[in-house]
Amino acid sequence: MDFGLTQEQNMIVETVRSFVENELYPLENEVERDGTLPLELGNEIKQKVLDLGFYAPNFPLDVGGGGLGHVDLALLERELGRTSMALNHFWGRPQNILMACTGDQRERYLLPAVRGEKMDALAMTEPDAGSDVRGMKCTARRDGGDWVINGTKHFISGAEHADFFIVFVATGEENTPRGPKKKITTFLVDRGTPGFDVLPGYNSVSHKGYLNYSLAFDECRLPDAQVLGEVDGGFAVMNEWLYATRVTVAAMCVGRARRVFDLALGYAAERKQFGQPIGKFQGVSFKLADMITEIDAADFLTLAAAWRLDQGLDANREISSAKLYSSEMLARATDEAIQIYGGMGLMDDFPLERFWRDARVERIWDGTSEIQRHIIGRDLLRPLGA
Repeated sequence: MDFGLTQEQNMIVETVRSFVENELYPLENEVERDGTLPLELGNEIKQKVLDLGFYAPNFPLDVGGGGLGHVDLALLERELGRTSMALNHFWGRPQNILMACTGDQRERYLLPAVRGEKMDALAMTEPDAGSDVRGMKCTARRDGGDWVINGTKHFISGAEHADFFIVFVATGEENTPRGPKKKITTFLVDRGTPGFDVLPGYNSVSHKGYLNYSLAFDECRLPDAQVLGEVDGGFAVMNEWLYATRVTVAAMCVGRARRVFDLALGYAAERKQFGQPIGKFQGVSFKLADMITEIDAADFLTLAAAWRLDQGLDANREISSAKLYSSEMLARATDEAIQIYGGMGLMDDFPLERFWRDARVERIWDGTSEIQRHIIGRDLLRPLGA
């Protein structure tokens, strides 16, 4: 692995960081105050990204995407992580799972998503099925050649702006050595389909403006043309296209931690107590030293996992390690930054209290820290027969 960035990668970092600082930072307080991002404002951001030529950077060139590799994308996501999720959401990165589209699906879903004409939302989690995907109760049954879906999904991010949804549904059971397990099929569901409703979700303290919604299916009828991938092949589609999203979480955590560190460093150099900058005291300078060491370690873990993906190497354990360490590092970094600021760190005059709240969810979504440790442990022990 080459630890130096290419000229193109430096251009990506500089371009995205400049956009984030100049176009998105000024909007953060408004989003935080109102708890929402008007669609008109989101569309303005999206159009600026389209004009910049950076929309859908995670898709291949042959479908109109940016064609970036995994390391390139990790660098891009790292810079986007510096700002609000509600705002960076409109730097469109449609779900890569849409590459599984075939035939007419490409014209109806894949290509419009890459061009920014339509937005998607992923629907997997249920009230009783989070990490246990096979425990989902949202089901689809065959009826007269169609599929009829019943059940609910929740914690669906970006649903208020989505034109269609990528929904994972149980479509039967299979017997395995460990007992019966549900078969999963992926469906493409358009907003406004009869029997399908998008409902307000919960009021989260993390990532204000990046709202979550619930989906309700009541005898929602879909033809075979809405199946993404193979019937009962939802896990195959999921494993091929979705597991690398944990790299995105890790990269964003690193970007957010670097912004938090910059704030803490600047404050430590400017704030004076007992006649000198507080950074002169070991109690503060040692915190900064630990913070930057952990941030750099998380950065290298993340880029190393992305590099393995670019090389076509197995990266399951490395991705989990990056996601686990980066998300937990961010929690420590935001907490220490607030400690350096003292009482002012908890005031909403500064963004630290927001970063502190936002950091909490990173250890939960896209697989909890416990799930990541399970994946890492399993990867280590299985070759030994344990």
